[in-house]
Amino acid sequence: MNAPEESELTIRLDGDRSNPCLIYLPGVHGDWTLLTSFRDLAKERFFVVQATYPRTLSWTIADYGREVSAAMERLGIRSGWVLAESFSSQVAWAWVKQAREKPDPFRFEGIILAGGFVKYPIPWLVRIVGAFFELAPWWLWKLLFWNYALYSTFRLRNAPASAGTVNEFIARRTKLDIAAMRHRLRLIEQYDPRAIAAEVPCPVYLLAGVIDPVVLTWPVLRWLRKNSPAFKAHRLIWPADHNVLGTEPEKSLDQIVRWIRPSDIP
Repeated sequence: MNAPEESELTIRLDGDRSNPCLIYLPGVHGDWTLLTSFRDLAKERFFVVQATYPRTLSWTIADYGREVSAAMERLGIRSGWVLAESFSSQVAWAWVKQAREKPDPFRFEGIILAGGFVKYPIPWLVRIVGAFFELAPWWLWKLLFWNYALYSTFRLRNAPASAGTVNEFIARRTKLDIAAMRHRLRLIEQYDPRAIAAEVPCPVYLLAGVIDPVVLTWPVLRWLRKNSPAFKAHRLIWPADHNVLGTEPEKSLDQIVRWIRPSDIP
């Protein structure tokens, strides 16, 4: 691995700051490249804050939470809705815990888990995927990227703007990037935020694709209903997959607006 480890989180801002603040935290891939179609729609209704994580092999989940919190402080963002995609559901729980320990905490207006979870429901699956990340040779990754580019024409058929960023998404997948993703998988395996999610002080919603082999929605939904008094509602979107925001941006945004800005719905 020739490139040095990265250590700084990057933030992108879109939309009018007078609108409700929607803070997007990405999945295990760590960036906003597949959010384009959703962002282009969402910025008309929200002030959209988007994070890209550094390619780090040393951060803990707590570090991710602290860095996101620090970035919001630098930008003067003291409240907002957190849209936590997949891996970043773990970051959101850590951030909630840290905020409760501060004298002037960030005010969570709500948390929307997009393909997210509390404790990952299938431990053996994350270990298998992690082992693949560890062992797969670079030539195999390049073959997978090539196939992903072909498949994306169909996968992102309802998100044309995101389809246009597939080359950018693939270009970001360097050897260091793959190693950083593998590190995030280890963090998922090790982290257990159930005690935090059981006492979260803001409304929690679950948004997921019907076709999701990565995170089984029903165990997540069952746990939230049973253990989290803050859990309010969920929506399964057809025919979205695990990347629900990327594959069905219009339907995803419509549901998020119904949760955050119900007065906007005729």
